[in-house]
Amino acid sequence: MRFVLLASLGGAIGSGLRAAVGLWLPFPWGTFAVNVLGSFAIGLLAVPLLMAERGPHPVAPFVVAGVLGGFTTFSAFSLDTLRLIEAGRIGLALLYVGASVALSLLAGAFGLALARAAP
Repeated sequence: MRFVLLASLGGAIGSGLRAAVGLWLPFPWGTFAVNVLGSFAIGLLAVPLLMAERGPHPVAPFVVAGVLGGFTTFSAFSLDTLRLIEAGRIGLALLYVGASVALSLLAGAFGLALARAAP
């Protein structure tokens, strides 16, 4: 039950942050930005929070499942892509999908590498 409560509280924060970014950046770049930033953050935080020698850190459910789970969203990414396709913007939709996947993976790998290199 503690895991669910921590994840829920973090999710409220992450969702609020995602909504704020969506207001700040025009469609579809808000979702793009949160997916790339969230991938970087989870890579950076995975080592100290999930891969610690003593097991997961007690705040991992709040940060990883909660804040970052609420912040990033594949469902919004999918809807944004479908909206671009329906609007006849096939080229932009393909660019958006390719750039989102590639940059999110690179951001996650970069964050993970930084976390592993930290003293």
